[in-house]
Amino acid sequence: MNRVYGVIGIKAKMANWNADFTGRPKSTSNGDIFGSDKALKYPMKKMWENEGKKVLFIKSWKEEKGSIVPNQLGERYTSLFGAIDKKTETKEVMNNLFNAIDVKNFGATFAVEGQNISITGAVQFGQGFNKFDDTNIEVQDILSPFQNSNKADSQQSTLGTKITVDEAHYFYGFSINPANYNEYKTLLGTNFQGYTEADYQEFKKVALVSATSYSTNSKFGCENEFALFVECSDDECYLPDLSDYVRFDSQKREIDLSEVEQLVGDKATVEVYYNPYKLSIKTSYQCKNIFTKEDMA
Repeated sequence: MNRVYGVIGIKAKMANWNADFTGRPKSTSNGDIFGSDKALKYPMKKMWENEGKKVLFIKSWKEEKGSIVPNQLGERYTSLFGAIDKKTETKEVMNNLFNAIDVKNFGATFAVEGQNISITGAVQFGQGFNKFDDTNIEVQDILSPFQNSNKADSQQSTLGTKITVDEAHYFYGFSINPANYNEYKTLLGTNFQGYTEADYQEFKKVALVSATSYSTNSKFGCENEFALFVECSDDECYLPDLSDYVRFDSQKREIDLSEVEQLVGDKATVEVYYNPYKLSIKTSYQCKNIFTKEDMA
């Protein structure tokens, strides 16, 4: 398969898509709200894990001295592929790593038991910037049902805080370059086919629904609302971060792909998915309902 470029859009309504260490929505030094690539990858990995697929880079747990603590990377690898030690061949480890669906897509840095492996993933994401003009940060005080452990307030319940945005629309640019794995085809032999069409379809599936499927207290209200897939027709197709060329009208809740159309031209096959119940779209491309996957009239 050839390169693929695209954009994934995530809506957050009274939710916190990606918090910093203070609990506030992550933002740049000038106040622009954004979501990191890790925030988007995590629900993808959780969806794959829930489907029974092998996911290496995700938190898992063990019991240790009466406590529940996270596994180390080597322990997580062992739970998926069996024991590893200094005698384990690097070729065997690399074949196993590529059998983890998150590594196959996003790559890996693996330094365990004499192994020092770095794989540049076929799928690369940019940061997802909020394009909604009127986003406000909402801070809610929450009263706990439990006694405050502070002696000065021991007659009171504990107070907590929940921080959300009232509305935000994040747009992530991404690229898929199957050629990143060409050298591994020679190194790993015929059992490794590189990044295949089947791998792309797995990625595409979670790119359309994983944020919607992943509901926690802070993520309820976050959902997939838009996706653009630009599948290049040949190896001479090179495109920039397409999220920079997606325009969003905050008053109309309208996505405008006019600049994307001019940029892409006839270099590729294009698919567009969006939420027709909450958004409108300005494009000449054929669009699909992001929930039903059916063509829009």
